[in-house]
Amino acid sequence: MVTQLALELGGNIAVLGYGLAAIGPGVGVGLIFAAVINGTARQPEAQAKLQSIAWIGFGVTEVLAIIGIALAFVFRASGN
Repeated sequence: MVTQLALELGGNIAVLGYGLAAIGPGVGVGLIFAAVINGTARQPEAQAKLQSIAWIGFGVTEVLAIIGIALAFVFRASGN
């Protein structure tokens, strides 16, 4: 009974952990594109270069969220 409850809590905590871990990439993406908007407003001729760098940063930031959800599934599966 107690071990079953511990396993159920462990799986739920993994999902809760992913939810908290998703906040970081969300904030990161917001900061990346805020910087691009700010840089483009200050120097419009650099827009193409800033935008390409922003998409690379966006991809790297989103990889963190994908790794986080994969680890949530791994930890949830290992708890069963």
